[in-house]
Amino acid sequence: MSLLTDPIVQRMLLVAIMVGATAPIVGTYLVHRRMALLGDGIGHVALAGVAAGWLAGSWAGLAQKDALAIPGAIVFAITGAVVIERMRARGIAAADVIMAIMFYGGIASGVLLISMAGGSNANLMGYLFGSISTVSWDDVWVTVIMAVIILVIGLGLRPALFAVTHDQEFAFSTGLPVGALNMVVAVLSAVTITASMRVVGVLLVSGLMILPVAISQLITRSFSKTMTFAMVIGVVLCVTGVGITLFHNLQPGALIVVLGVLLYVVVASGVALLKKHRHRRDSAALRADLRDQEASA
Repeated sequence: MSLLTDPIVQRMLLVAIMVGATAPIVGTYLVHRRMALLGDGIGHVALAGVAAGWLAGSWAGLAQKDALAIPGAIVFAITGAVVIERMRARGIAAADVIMAIMFYGGIASGVLLISMAGGSNANLMGYLFGSISTVSWDDVWVTVIMAVIILVIGLGLRPALFAVTHDQEFAFSTGLPVGALNMVVAVLSAVTITASMRVVGVLLVSGLMILPVAISQLITRSFSKTMTFAMVIGVVLCVTGVGITLFHNLQPGALIVVLGVLLYVVVASGVALLKKHRHRRDSAALRADLRDQEASA
């Protein structure tokens, strides 16, 4: 219990809980839109924003060169999300091509800008794979603000956003502003990625957004239940991953994603075995009914 009184541990757990609860909200919409890899594209654009903020801080002579890193990531991520959505909506290029361009362009720009700003590989690795142990109280408050935005919009507009992600033609016929709602999903994705960056890093952020949803889909049927269970799973994964790293020298972001993969394998295997057992039971019951009918005949 003494660990919980440590300010560093408190900050780590608070950020982990907030990110674990909010990332699957947007992930649920992306999975239903079959754009699960959108987070990768926006994440790498966010990395370029981090590097641009770092470079701006260096040119401004700030004591902390990374003071503008998170604001830079927010601006670049939202801009990238808007560009991706507009290009997709106008049919300028296929969604996978757009995300590939963002993926490689973002990470290449990030590496170049970080090097121009005088940053090291260690600085870059912290943003690529997360660095939750270095979060400050300022970072916590920024995460709180972004988490509130995601919760209010992601849950408050759930019926309308579900309609758009499930069937855009039907949503359009009902008078919903499909274009604006699609843009909301894209911008929410950018905010989520920026909030999650310090926990799992830009390379693994899609895993935190998608894995809880994929696990939840194995055991639920409705959209709302999928999102609710995914939020619970996200919190459990993040808190468990951070908790383990308090006692073992492991990378938290990577551990959270690996735990998610392992949980998916376990749940998927359990569901498959359960279905196989039910099939055998139903087959045995059917054969017994046939035998009874033959005997009575």
